[in-house]
Amino acid sequence: MNFRRINKPKARVEIYSKPDCHLCDEAKAVLLRVRKRYPFELLEVDITQDGRYDEFREQIPVIFVNERKAFKYRVDEREFIRKLEQV
Repeated sequence: MNFRRINKPKARVEIYSKPDCHLCDEAKAVLLRVRKRYPFELLEVDITQDGRYDEFREQIPVIFVNERKAFKYRVDEREFIRKLEQV
């Protein structure tokens, strides 16, 4: 007998950001707006706290969809939805 989880988000989205970053705030707003229609797991990582500051400081916000880098600096809402629909 096969069991399937219902309403389990198919995508995991990670946003690497830092406090007081207006581009990060804009990207988060897009993610949250889209999340209302397309459920996904969202993880926010503060690069100043997790040791990745040197890796991402020039690129933030950086957004990964299922562990693949999808965006940096800005999130194109239509492209983000397209990526979620492909999962």
